[in-house]
Amino acid sequence: MAEIEIHHEHAHSADPAGKSVGFLVGVIGVLLAVVTICAHRAHTAAVIHRTEANDQWAYYQAKKIRENTVSTAGEVLTALAPVDPKNAQAGKIADAIEKFHKQSEKYVRDAAEIQDKAKEKDHETEHDEALALRYDLGEGLLELGLVLSSLYFLGRQKFFPLIGSVAALAGVATALSVFTLAG
Repeated sequence: MAEIEIHHEHAHSADPAGKSVGFLVGVIGVLLAVVTICAHRAHTAAVIHRTEANDQWAYYQAKKIRENTVSTAGEVLTALAPVDPKNAQAGKIADAIEKFHKQSEKYVRDAAEIQDKAKEKDHETEHDEALALRYDLGEGLLELGLVLSSLYFLGRQKFFPLIGSVAALAGVATALSVFTLAG
């Protein structure tokens, strides 16, 4: 059986800049992972808030339908009510009309509260989407920085990690700009 000769010399020992670029690529990769996770969390929060807003808008719509139904029932009862106040049914009909009127007012108040909640959830969604956009842009710039810096290992040109570092710094700055958005 033939013996296999194993060489122990490494190409990066002859290229000290390669070690530095390798370390730079590793740091950019870690930053990219952090920003990617932040972007995913921001997108998830936006989806959750959008779902909550949609639920509130559906609930608002249901309250408005109930308000309309009760209001219409009260109007119909008013139109069909006996004109003679001595009629035995007149008191019961007046009570029913009053009940419908009170229910209609309650639905109007409830709908206004629900609408406020829905608008708040819409605002939260927009805020989360703005965060996600900044994280996405930062992620893209960090990916660009990672790829450009890695091109050093193919071409051994020092301008690749330099340009990659600039792109990565721009990506980090863009991702950190989420802290300038008022919550």
